[in-house]
Amino acid sequence: MSALTGAVPRPGRRTKDDRVLGIAFIIPAGIGLVAFYLWPLVRGIWLSLTEYNLLTPEQFTGLANYERMLGDSIFWNAVKVTLEYVVINIGLQTLLALLIAVLMQRLTQSTLVRSVVLTPYLVSNVVVAMLWLWILDNTLGISNQIIEAITGESVNFFSSALAIPTIALINVWRHMGYTALLIFAGLQSIPNSVYEAGKVDGASEWTMFWRITMPLLRPILALVLIMTMIGSFQVFDTVSVTTQGGPVNATRVLQYYIYDMAFGRFQFGYASAMAVGLLIVLAAITILQYRMTRAGETDLA
Repeated sequence: MSALTGAVPRPGRRTKDDRVLGIAFIIPAGIGLVAFYLWPLVRGIWLSLTEYNLLTPEQFTGLANYERMLGDSIFWNAVKVTLEYVVINIGLQTLLALLIAVLMQRLTQSTLVRSVVLTPYLVSNVVVAMLWLWILDNTLGISNQIIEAITGESVNFFSSALAIPTIALINVWRHMGYTALLIFAGLQSIPNSVYEAGKVDGASEWTMFWRITMPLLRPILALVLIMTMIGSFQVFDTVSVTTQGGPVNATRVLQYYIYDMAFGRFQFGYASAMAVGLLIVLAAITILQYRMTRAGETDLA
């Protein structure tokens, strides 16, 4: 009708409708953000300044929980154990994921191969932990049966010395496929023209990897390091299923210690103080990593 009369549709109505539709889509996510992230964050910060055990009203104690945290030897042991896990997990996971991603890029880009690589990540953390607990069990595990048949002795993979490396390797096995796909996506974004130029200049494959691939892959690697760092500091499921923090606090990582204080001993104020401390540390590490790796910049421009 407007074409016959020569009338021009008013753009304001369409813009208003789009705005209302956009708000309608944002509201559910906004409610979830407030209910499951912002409110628990504010509540946790408040509880960290109180003494609270579910049975009595909250009593404001100021920075007493933080002072207790600084003098808690078990807390510092948990920090040390967590750092040991983080170093092993991030180092091995990043190297193996990078190797897998490069092999997929050079040898095959099959969707089937990518699906197989991602499969361990699709399995629940608890299921993965139980599976490897059965495989590595000191007496009944199939791995120890093979080792004992060859050497005559079994290996206690969850002893004080081997527990953290074992737990780290379990989580490396589960997450490296997902990390590899992230890196693989970054490799796909690098144009072939830069490699062709490198070949014309006589650069070897190894030289092109270090001089072309790694610099251009830096933003993706920075993202991967930030994600794995945050995830590694929050390790809990595998420890809870396999060792419950033992033997003798050898695997009592920070997240498990917070859980034990909150839901095992009902010291919610002290547990919240440790959680806030972990939040501050993770935020500081993330900002530092982001700036040092220049994650927001790319050399492709």
